[in-house]
Amino acid sequence: MTKRVPISFEFFPPKTDAGAEKLKLVHQDLQYLNPEFFSVTYGAGGSTRERTLAAIEEFNGKGTPVAPHLSCIGDDKARIAELLDLYKSQNIKRIVALRGDLPSGQVGLGELPYAQDLVRFIREHSGDHFHIEVAAYPEMHPQAESFDADIRRFIEKVNAGANAGITQFFFNPDSYFYFLDRLAKEGIHIPIAPGIMPIINASNLIRFADGTGAEIPRWIRKQLSAYGDDSVAIKDFGHEVVLKLCERLIAGGAPSLHFYSMNQTEPTRQLVLDLGLA
Repeated sequence: MTKRVPISFEFFPPKTDAGAEKLKLVHQDLQYLNPEFFSVTYGAGGSTRERTLAAIEEFNGKGTPVAPHLSCIGDDKARIAELLDLYKSQNIKRIVALRGDLPSGQVGLGELPYAQDLVRFIREHSGDHFHIEVAAYPEMHPQAESFDADIRRFIEKVNAGANAGITQFFFNPDSYFYFLDRLAKEGIHIPIAPGIMPIINASNLIRFADGTGAEIPRWIRKQLSAYGDDSVAIKDFGHEVVLKLCERLIAGGAPSLHFYSMNQTEPTRQLVLDLGLA
């Protein structure tokens, strides 16, 4: 029997009114699974700021805590302080603090160029009010000079005041456990939740992976390719792959699981049910 661990879900802010209405239903469905929190992403340089704020306002106070993402690159301290004050006034207690990507055409990194700068600023501005989650990259950030440099970056975020981490999605559990071992050798023992990406669509998954530096093992790519346009076979195969990944992570001591929902109820709901985590 799978050990019970907390779960959380990630949403992205919808671009249309229809998308917003659909997300309300997805939120309602996933809330029945009793997650620890819902997070909502935030575009490069705050490019989805208003939509993120709208989603946070919609879901805050409806049972499950919400955790806004907050990125700093290309932004200024005054604007970030304004957001922190707003979230504090809404009794939001958790922030996902990220560097983010520089918006296209923008020059300059802003007053807070790295995630550790943002974490430090949040602590200076808001003290210990927020539980701060930061990004972790078991397979290395695509822009990192080396794995060792990436480990140092993560340690800097922890030293700046981060409470926990959420990883980029991956399909090789050994990369996650090796990442934790390397941090443990440096005296870092904060909880780091594996980011879980359900396999819904082969081309979308490959595009996400190529854009984020996440590795899709060759055997998974080959099998997805073999299924072609058979969406049912892809979803069935993907469900088994991700289910076994989650089981391995939980058995190995993962403190929780963070699901990238893609603003859909399935297949995340079925994964949680089959794992016995609802």
